[in-house]
This record gives sequence, structure tokens and C-alpha cells, in this order.
Amino acid sequence: MTGALMLGMSGKGDQKITLKIEGDGPIGAIIADSDAHGKIRGYVQNPGVHFTELNEHGKLDVRRGVGTTGTVTVTKDIGMREKINGQVPLISGEISEDITYYLATSEQIPSAVGAGVLVNPDASIQAAGGFMIQLLPNASDEVITHIEQQLANMPTISKLIDAGRTPEEILVDILGDDVKIIEKVPVSFECVCSKERFGNAIISLGEKEIRDMIDEDGGAEACCQFCGNKYNFSVADLEGLITESKN
Repeated sequence: MTGALMLGMSGKGDQKITLKIEGDGPIGAIIADSDAHGKIRGYVQNPGVHFTELNEHGKLDVRRGVGTTGTVTVTKDIGMREKINGQVPLISGEISEDITYYLATSEQIPSAVGAGVLVNPDASIQAAGGFMIQLLPNASDEVITHIEQQLANMPTISKLIDAGRTPEEILVDILGDDVKIIEKVPVSFECVCSKERFGNAIISLGEKEIRDMIDEDGGAEACCQFCGNKYNFSVADLEGLITESKN
């Protein structure tokens, strides 16, 4: 979700993005939606998977859950009829590395991406954060070398977060003291699901499927994978959807 949030924040206006990572690991697909206003939501296909192994850097071994074979897909919704899709193969299963590869390969933007998360013993999230550095076309070799050296020598983002470093302090750690904060945007989880949206999805199934829900189940229940909210559709609701589909 941190990676999707940073990709979304790099957009403009009301642009929305969906980051989908499909690997061959046990957690299945990872999907996150974000926008340029700091709104984020996401889920994994198999949230019940647990693993505690650390990788060679002392971080949670994410690739064990994600897998190392698959795809990274970024879908951009800029308000046009057709959405823009970019897709690259999964190269490591470490999400930061795979997003870096996506940006370099699909968008031709040299970037450095780092993300980390601290997990409590009860599996709740203590803190999460990350950085995304993108070079401008006129960046000097001196600047590039400095950033590369800083990134090579700095602790992992998880350790910086655990040490209590603020986002501003992490920027200074990477870029040096001459950093100007242009804008601060609060981030928050926000789901846009609604009964109306699920109703439209049910309509798309066709009248026969809706009739089966009425005859076999006496109604329907829809559950949002992003936030867990449930929406119940009575027989009258489903009959109304059939009528609506014919109008």
C-alpha cells in the first residue's frame, strides 16, 4: 500500500492508480488503489498467510509471500474513457525493487524506491513508510553519485522508521541538508464502496444470475474485499435491480 500511495501521489489532479502485483507466492494477488490526494485502499487475496522469516537485510522476507514469478501492473485512470495500463514482469518479489523496475522499464523514469513496515506481535501494523526518488532529465553526475552513495550506506527504511525518524529527517538522510519541503499531504485509508456500486455489479451479471439468487438464496450478500463492509440485497432489492436493468 505504501508503494501504491507513492505512485498515486506522483499523479496530478484527480488521477487514480491501481497497483496489482500477481506473484506465485502464497498470499496471491495484491491490489491497491490510490490517488493524488493521499487516499489509499488495498487488500491481498489470501490475508491468512503468516510468515516470520527475515531476509539477508534483516527485513521481513516479503518475497516468500509474494513469490518471484509473476507481473506488476499499474493502471492509471485519468478521467478518459480508456484507462492506461503498464505491465512488467516481477523481478524479485521485493515490492520496492519491483516498483523501481516498473518505473524504469514502463515509464522510463530512473527511480529509487524504498518501503518498509513494522508489524506488531499480534500482526497489526505499528508503522509503515517509504520514499520514492526520481531523477530529473538534467540531474548532474555529482547528484546521482551522491544519492547512490547515500542509499547504499543508509539503514533500511524499516530501521529508520523504528528509530523514530520522521519523513523529513529521512529525506535529509538521503538527499542532504539542502531539502525544501514543497507540500505536505495527509494520507488516509478510504474505501469508495457502496450498495449502489455493488448493485451495478450485480446488474452486470444478467437477469438469469439475479433470478438464481432470488430462487436459490432468497437474496444476496456482497462483501467489499478492501474494507470488509457487507451489503445485503433482499428479494425486493434484487427484483428492483432486474427492473432497473431493463430501463
